[in-house]
Amino acid sequence: MMTINVGVLPAIIVVMRLRRRTQTRSRVKERNTAFFILALGIVIAPTPLGQGIFNAIKQLVSGVSQADT
Repeated sequence: MMTINVGVLPAIIVVMRLRRRTQTRSRVKERNTAFFILALGIVIAPTPLGQGIFNAIKQLVSGVSQADT
């Protein structure tokens, strides 16, 4: 029996949609891409990978805000 991670399918869809050549896209296509990216973020967020990304961004923002003051 083969299993697949729930985050793999949205990730593949996002990569395929963003790899296309830059052309004028309809609002529906742009909305669908944004939806897939949001769904991918929701699926990845509670995982260790998502928490690592969150911590890295938090440290980056913290460093930038400290450098600004």
